[in-house]
Amino acid sequence: MKKLLLIIMLAVGFTFNTQAQKYAIIDTKYILSKMPEYVDADKKLQQISDQWQKEIDNMQSQLNDMYKNYDAEQYMLSDDLKKKREDELFNKEKELRDLQKKRFGYEGDLFKERERIVKPIQDKVYNAVQKMAVAHGYDFVLDKSEGITIIFADPKLDRSNDILQQLGIKN
Repeated sequence: MKKLLLIIMLAVGFTFNTQAQKYAIIDTKYILSKMPEYVDADKKLQQISDQWQKEIDNMQSQLNDMYKNYDAEQYMLSDDLKKKREDELFNKEKELRDLQKKRFGYEGDLFKERERIVKPIQDKVYNAVQKMAVAHGYDFVLDKSEGITIIFADPKLDRSNDILQQLGIKN
């Protein structure tokens, strides 16, 4: 029985050993940070975001002023005027929320700008990774920059610099 168990374990061991997978690790944040076109695109997106945030901040300031005025005057207003002012406040709040959603919401203007500006650069990196993986026979490539937690990675497995070289960027 022990011999049979030992033979099965050796057979399984040889099977896993012959099917060992080749892999590499990259850091896309590092790669993108070394690409001048990405750095420029990121700055442009930040400027757009700042401009839209100022627009929202101005609208919020106007709304705050409207609330202050209403609070100060509400005791002197007739019921009809109170209702009218409350409706104005409600509409202004809705307008502000709609603008925030339009600019920064899921699939909002900032998302669309990022897709338009950054996606072609990310696709360029993805294509370089794919070429490297095929050329070196990697079965899979892990990205250590986001989402995947890697407790330990041997630095010799990091192929980020190979991707930069393939993209023609000196590090």
